Amino acid sequence: MNLQFYIEKLKNSKEFIEFTEKNPSAYLCSGFFTIDLEGNDNQRHLDFYIPEKKEIFSFKLDLGIEKVPVETTPENIPEKIPNNIDFNFEEIEKIITEEMKLQKVDNKLQKIIISFQKHKGKETLFCTVFVSMLGLVKINIDLEKRRVILFEKRSFFDMLKRVK
Repeated sequence: MNLQFYIEKLKNSKEFIEFTEKNPSAYLCSGFFTIDLEGNDNQRHLDFYIPEKKEIFSFKLDLGIEKVPVETTPENIPEKIPNNIDFNFEEIEKIITEEMKLQKVDNKLQKIIISFQKHKGKETLFCTVFVSMLGLVKINIDLEKRRVILFEKRSFFDMLKRVK
């Protein structure tokens, strides 16, 4: 499955057509996806920013489409993501798997959380990967070059130590 499939699904929905009629300047600013490889907790959200109102609305794409307001602050104006952005979720999973092998992380993938946005002028995927044995891998991917720009391996216990 690819991102454009979800964008087209949203753009053809009654909810989105009504939204864009009321907010013609709204633009795609981010997305959030979960890929649950062991369960059924898959999620798909596409977020749109309305400059005049300084508001973000997230569209949850599930069986139907649900519009949800997102709390924002005026100082945090998200960058516009081009309409032609696309990536294949299987390709991203492969990039993650290959990088984990390069970094000698052999834990089993359980869940991938992907947030995409334009950051410092570049379309970037911010991925949090849950792996077996309570492991956590943070991977950022430059979408244009399809390459990993950040890799950090952590464990759930590392995060608990920081909270204390």
